[in-house]
Amino acid sequence: MANVRPFLCVRPAQDMAARVAALPYDVYSEAEARKEIEREPLSFLRIDRAETQLSGEISPGDPRIYRKAAFLLREAIEKGVFVEETEPRYFLYELTWEGRSQTGVVGCVSVDDYLDGTVRRHESTRTDKEEDRTSHVKECRAQTGPIFMACDVCPSLKELMGRVKQRPALYDFTAPDGVGHRVWRVEDRKEAEEMKGILSSLPALYIADGHHRAASAVRVAESLRREHPDYTGEEDFNYFLSVIFCRDELQILPYNRVVRDLNGLTPGDFLCRLEERFQITGCGGRQVSPAQRGEMGLYLCGDWYHLRVREEFRSADPVEGLDVSYLQKEVLTPILGIGDPRTDQRIDFVGGIRGLDELERRCRADMTAAFSLHATSMEELFAVADAGQMMPPKSTWFEPKLRSGLFIHRI
Repeated sequence: MANVRPFLCVRPAQDMAARVAALPYDVYSEAEARKEIEREPLSFLRIDRAETQLSGEISPGDPRIYRKAAFLLREAIEKGVFVEETEPRYFLYELTWEGRSQTGVVGCVSVDDYLDGTVRRHESTRTDKEEDRTSHVKECRAQTGPIFMACDVCPSLKELMGRVKQRPALYDFTAPDGVGHRVWRVEDRKEAEEMKGILSSLPALYIADGHHRAASAVRVAESLRREHPDYTGEEDFNYFLSVIFCRDELQILPYNRVVRDLNGLTPGDFLCRLEERFQITGCGGRQVSPAQRGEMGLYLCGDWYHLRVREEFRSADPVEGLDVSYLQKEVLTPILGIGDPRTDQRIDFVGGIRGLDELERRCRADMTAAFSLHATSMEELFAVADAGQMMPPKSTWFEPKLRSGLFIHRI
């Protein structure tokens, strides 16, 4: 059963929250992060991407980056940009976007839940990204970006959250991208105990987004456990910052692909190879947004094509049956020669939030072909995680995304 406890939260002062809150560090390129910080100097990106605050050539992983992040965090606390709660609390965090709302519980999940499989994963992590966030957490002595987690639908949790939300919100603002953010502090001790009991009844938690942050938090905990062999398990480093949502409130957008070249094939030859695996319908200039599993769109030489996986190639396996898996196994690897999408420079990934126009733009700018995909479902995500398997990289794009900087867990 899940172990999710309240925590001593470091958070923005009430009049600073809207300015501090920032999209996750890995949503931005360095240039985009610098531009965002120019727009809003208090953006938490200053701390999450501290290389933007250093001059000269800075290589990824340079220790100066993490020392700067720690300095900036301490400075912001000293200046009153952040305040610290006087006792451990749970919080509720609601995000509203395009008429949809989702509300989650903010608390800290036990590292042991991650290690024993109570926290279930669906995505493999990259060592370099783990090391980056591990260094950030170690130097800052804090977890600054919450892990986006899901649980099965829990009526008692929803009912309790509904009661808490009847009170005035601690924060209530709309970000420049149109996403509304509201936060409540769970102040009633009986409600806090009730929440702890409900959360402890959950048989499993699922990482929706933030696999690298979770893995990094665990690495830091394991390192500190080695340094402190007399640890009790109650120390803050044994828990990691999370926001937990019921699965029925979450929305996954497609994670589309663009490829740089056709691996020496002509467009005609490429389409002929695809016909062995798909039923293909030409759509001219009409964009293809796949309506169901087993369908894809292809943008090539200014035209769109609708692709439907042939019945004989469909699979009931939780991973093999995913559209992203089929595309990788039947097209990207054998036809286009893209073996490892994590490292191959001939492929890039475009989150569904950017739309199909972005696929066309990339093909005009630096790519040759694009694939639009049907979004992976929450049911598929849970099935893969429950089976102990991993999806291909970049299989899910959750929207809206949690903001960093609203909740900080010091370790």
